[in-house]
Order: sequence, then structure tokens, then C-alpha cells
Amino acid sequence: MQPIRLLSYNIQAGIHTRQYREYLTKSWKHLLPHRERQVNLGRIAALLRDFDLVGLQEIDGGSLRSSFIDQIEYLADEARFPFWYRQVNRDLGRWAQHGNGVLSRLRPARVSELKLPGLPGRGAVIVELDLSDGGILGICILHLALGWRARGRQLRHIAQVVQRYPYLVVMGDFNCGCRSRSLRQLIRDSDLRGLDCELKTFPSWQPRRSLDHILVSNRLRILDAEVIDYPLSDHLPLSMTIALPEGVGLV
Repeated sequence: MQPIRLLSYNIQAGIHTRQYREYLTKSWKHLLPHRERQVNLGRIAALLRDFDLVGLQEIDGGSLRSSFIDQIEYLADEARFPFWYRQVNRDLGRWAQHGNGVLSRLRPARVSELKLPGLPGRGAVIVELDLSDGGILGICILHLALGWRARGRQLRHIAQVVQRYPYLVVMGDFNCGCRSRSLRQLIRDSDLRGLDCELKTFPSWQPRRSLDHILVSNRLRILDAEVIDYPLSDHLPLSMTIALPEGVGLV
């Protein structure tokens, strides 16, 4: 039985934030290109090579601030992923192409986009992998809102959409900790597990909060899960290794 190595990482468009005051003093990096961004992307690509499927948040799809480089395509090429997908959720033209991305060594059967409730700019990507028992492994990569009301609506919407997947992974930047009522409701509604308050990912320079999560359905086995000390964003990456049930494989 071959394990599947997953990684979720909010890369903040390649911006390395080292302390809170840099959100103000280096805010220009969210608008203008700078050399360090490309260096950071190269280092991120080196980390991604060890994984089978990666969900990324806060990518740039090719605009002024990224020197018009599609960051998902760049990382797919550098880390040698044969399959990749970009979802632009906030299109600011030449100034920013803000969104989510997927990198995969596993051939997707289908990939779909989901626009989330609330103000424009939040979305999810669902990757479907066909299984040998005729089932589907659904992997949902998301980035949720900062406000708790909007986030609650988004989590309820996610719960409705993913209920058709008996094999399911939901991962990304949830922007809420493990004590969130709406997050725990999603877990109950979707029969998910993997929530761990000890896996702290934010801020990357002194992690105190669990904002990033990888949750899986009961039919999947969790072999290990860890936060990786790789501070090239304001979040740390979160990894998980899972396995399908005995006798079930990827097609």
C-alpha cells in the first residue's frame, strides 16, 4: 500500500515575513516585485519535491508583483510536478492575481473550482482521484475568510459540497484555530478527523496558532502529521501522510 504525502502551505506570494511590523514596513512587497521573492520560491520548490500532492494558498498567477511569473507553473516546473492547477480568486489585473494552487504527481481524474460565500476573493479547488474500488478520493484545498461570520458560512458550504466523497481530504488555510465552533461543526457534519491543536503554523517566526489544517475522512489512515520548520512565509507548511484502506489503490 503506497502512502500519499500531502502538504498545505500558505506561501504569501513568496514574501518572507519575519515579524509583525513587517506587515507594515514591507507592505510594498504585496504590490511591487523584489529579488528576494524569486529566491524564496526556489527554496519553497526544494521543499515541495518530497510530496505527492501540494495545496498552496496566496499564490500569484502572474502580475507585476511576481514579475509576471505564474507562481504555480514556476513551482510545478522547479519541483517537477507533472500536474498543476491555478485558481485565481481575486483578479486585480496586472497588479495581482491572488489565489490557490495545486501541484500533483498523481493524475487527477477531474479538477473543479468552488467560489465560497461572502465577499469576492475566497475559493476552493477540489481534485478528484479515481480509486480501484470504483470510488473517488476528493481533495479540497481552500483558503477561508478572516471574519468569523463569513468563515462560518464558507465552512457550512464546504460541508454540503464534499458530503458526496466517502474518501475525503480537506486542507488549507482555515484562518481559525482548532477551537472554532464552525470548524468543529464541519468535522462533525463531514465525519473528518486530524484536527490537532499542537500543530501550530502561525506566525512562522514564533508559531502560536493552528490556522492551517489537514482533515481526512475515517476511511483514510493517518500515518503521520507534522508542521515543518520552513519559515519562508508568515505561515509554516503542514504535512500529512495518509493511506487508503487495504485493497484500495489509485487508478
